[in-house]
Amino acid sequence: MLLLRGIGKSYGRSAPVLTDVNLEIRPEQVVGVVGPNGSGKSTLLRILAGLSRPSAGTVTGSPLVGYVPDRFPAGTRMSALSYLRHLGRIGKVSDVDSKAPELLERLALEGGPRVPLRELSKGNAQKVALAQALLAEPELLVLDEPWSGLDPAAHAVLAQLITETRERGASVVFAEHRDDFARAHATEVFELSGGTLRESSGERYARIVLRNPGGQLVTSTVPLSRSDTVLLQALQRGWSVVRVHTPGAK
Repeated sequence: MLLLRGIGKSYGRSAPVLTDVNLEIRPEQVVGVVGPNGSGKSTLLRILAGLSRPSAGTVTGSPLVGYVPDRFPAGTRMSALSYLRHLGRIGKVSDVDSKAPELLERLALEGGPRVPLRELSKGNAQKVALAQALLAEPELLVLDEPWSGLDPAAHAVLAQLITETRERGASVVFAEHRDDFARAHATEVFELSGGTLRESSGERYARIVLRNPGGQLVTSTVPLSRSDTVLLQALQRGWSVVRVHTPGAK
């Protein structure tokens, strides 16, 4: 699908942001890229999305990309629904009139689909960004810190959307600064440090979705070694198990 070889990125005479990055994105893969602020995660994702050209190396492949930046520019009077319909028509999404409101409803956009973009909080603007990235059912979904600012309910919806994207044969790459959180959602996790990308070797995690006796959904991220214990305790307390996702599982 997409292959990066020897990728480097520099700005002027400053130190390189990326150095000799090699990464292959395959179908049905969810890749988490972890690293602290300033480590180059956003730069790498912009190269993957085709929005920035590397200073060195090669990028092979041209999948249809859906991209969500780390901060969505939502300073317009246009409503969320009008914005999505406009982009969908530009992208020739034939069912945009039904798909756009469906995505906004699923993400529970505060204020409803006709709220002006400029009135949205960071988290709700992020929901609109996610909806626009998913409209055309991209082959590669690129997400820059997508959970930042989202409410807990939207966290669970985003996890479901990532799973659905993978299940239809597409791929997902996301940036995240929490290794355990990345491991709960990705099939493979890489660490970006000092401009160099390497496979992370930390402990694997599981994402568990439970329903409490009151009917509310609760999502927990736990070390894989403790997942059986957590599930047993939940069942003993009258909770039900909705879904258990472990890295690499179908």
